[in-house]
Amino acid sequence: MSLLSSLGRGLLAGGGAGLLSGAFSWWLAEPVLDRAVELESARQAAANVAQSAEVFGRATQHAGLLFSATVTGLAFGVLFGVVYALLQHKQPGDRAWPLSLRLAGAGFLAVEFLPFLRYPGNPPGVGDPATVSLRANAWLTAIGVSIVFVVAAWQLNGHLRRRGVPDPLVQLVCAGVVVAGLATLFLLPDNPDPVAAPASLVWDFRLLSLASLGLLWATLGAGFGLLAERDRGRLRFSPAASSGV
Repeated sequence: MSLLSSLGRGLLAGGGAGLLSGAFSWWLAEPVLDRAVELESARQAAANVAQSAEVFGRATQHAGLLFSATVTGLAFGVLFGVVYALLQHKQPGDRAWPLSLRLAGAGFLAVEFLPFLRYPGNPPGVGDPATVSLRANAWLTAIGVSIVFVVAAWQLNGHLRRRGVPDPLVQLVCAGVVVAGLATLFLLPDNPDPVAAPASLVWDFRLLSLASLGLLWATLGAGFGLLAERDRGRLRFSPAASSGV
């Protein structure tokens, strides 16, 4: 039942987080994408390159953004719920709210932020289609490496605290592990494609994309934590619990 309730919270919090993240991207990031698409179309026209017909128009793509962001949030919510249940089982005394926020922060760091520092995303029209597989594999490898180092830092944090190591030293050691993970990412191959789009457009897209993902993880962690605290409060203060039923 604990795992099922954790999955339910994850689905609810993840769905809401994905929808909010998608709305943020639709409001702020999609205009940047529209500019990128227009620039790419103009570049192809100037080079007399035949443009392939769009399967879906931009209006349909905007609606698809909200749907895909919500589905992504649901998927992250399920994974979040499973990992949370495992951590709560190992440390049943941990409070739901801080544990949920710590887990969301670790997830954002491992899955989004560290890989972003090595391979920041680019808008449409940047990158050779022939290198898509190479770039995708490098990105997935970066995520895998980041997860390994963040999990190591999490485990080391718990181990040192149990041994009574002072908090400042624990935090410095864990930060060193994360920095070592970031250094390892820079041993991976560079992005093979030049960035020909205007720098302002590229960085607007990159930062807005990162902000959207940060909003997703923050909302997921906060929403899950609030739901868990609410459920625990109901169990603790319900008439049935107080009467011993």
